Amino acid sequence: MKIDDRYHSGRDHYSDGDVEDLLLEAMREGRAAQEVIREHPVWPVFYHLSDLRENILNWIPFQKTDTVLEIGAGCGAVTGALVARCKEVVCVELSKKRSLINAYRHRNANNLEIMIGNFSDVRDRLDRKFDYITLIGVYEYAALYTKEEHPHLAFLQQLKKLLKPEGRLIIAIENRLGLKYFAGCKEDHLGVYFQGIENQYAKGGVRTFGRTEMIRLLEEAGLREYQFYYPYPDYKLAQTIYSDDYLPKKGELVQNIRNFDADRLLLFDESKAWDGIIQAGLFAEFSNSFLVMASSDQTKMFAEAQPEKVVFAKFASERAADYQIVTEMIQYGCCKNDCGQNKAKLCEKDHLQIKQSYMLKRCTNRT
Repeated sequence: MKIDDRYHSGRDHYSDGDVEDLLLEAMREGRAAQEVIREHPVWPVFYHLSDLRENILNWIPFQKTDTVLEIGAGCGAVTGALVARCKEVVCVELSKKRSLINAYRHRNANNLEIMIGNFSDVRDRLDRKFDYITLIGVYEYAALYTKEEHPHLAFLQQLKKLLKPEGRLIIAIENRLGLKYFAGCKEDHLGVYFQGIENQYAKGGVRTFGRTEMIRLLEEAGLREYQFYYPYPDYKLAQTIYSDDYLPKKGELVQNIRNFDADRLLLFDESKAWDGIIQAGLFAEFSNSFLVMASSDQTKMFAEAQPEKVVFAKFASERAADYQIVTEMIQYGCCKNDCGQNKAKLCEKDHLQIKQSYMLKRCTNRT
């Protein structure tokens, strides 16, 4: 594992306070994340160390030949999911303390490099292009760390230059029109009721987007091949991943009271509201979070380059670590819509992989 602090400004611009000192000491001592969570059952510790955070990426079929640029790696909440599956992972993180937590947490990874500094200072020093670039809870902060007139668009354009021709950008972000905000949750970043719904974001500050706004930004940046996925209940602690090819059915969305870091109102029954929204065909517009996978229009990433596409994933993360599984629905590129789906159960532990597949509908285009 390599760490490069040449681009660090000399001070960290954000912090969760004393909790980060606790995390740094624990990771330096090599303590298990779950042990630390049990001893300190507070939201910041759980948020930074819970293995549930990796669910947002655990279903993506990374290859052992892939190179990944993880921007805004923080304390390494999802870094482990990348180093376990990919050839090389380069993290860029503004906070030195969080970078050190990540470094100690993944000290045995021989395919990890952590660069400490603002992405705008680091990007010109990157000497290669990547198969994947990830922005997990990062894109909404773009305006805080650049002087560009249109920071979110400029950020996407900069990232596109760092992708290989067939490379993919992965963005996980809250939907400013997510149902939970209508139902009484405060805006996740600013802690104000209805601020995202009313689009009352300050210029130059944090902001999130609705689905149509995200599509417009992607297309303006030249990332015209994109697919939306919908983590539920949200991307931070995802238990299910839906897609436009596999949407939820009535009665499925019942785990809604899951905000752990702030008070909320209870204005209506979200489960009943979801049923009505699903029936009206509007789930994609009101999903609490998005995961967007995007590429330039030079690729065929959703056809020949992606012969098998995961369209649904459900995690059984409440089990003991050795028995946690993910159930996936797979769609073949040679088929239309729901033809040729597989259901897979996957368990990974210390590089041991157990996989069982069940054909739900036989594909007539495959031999």
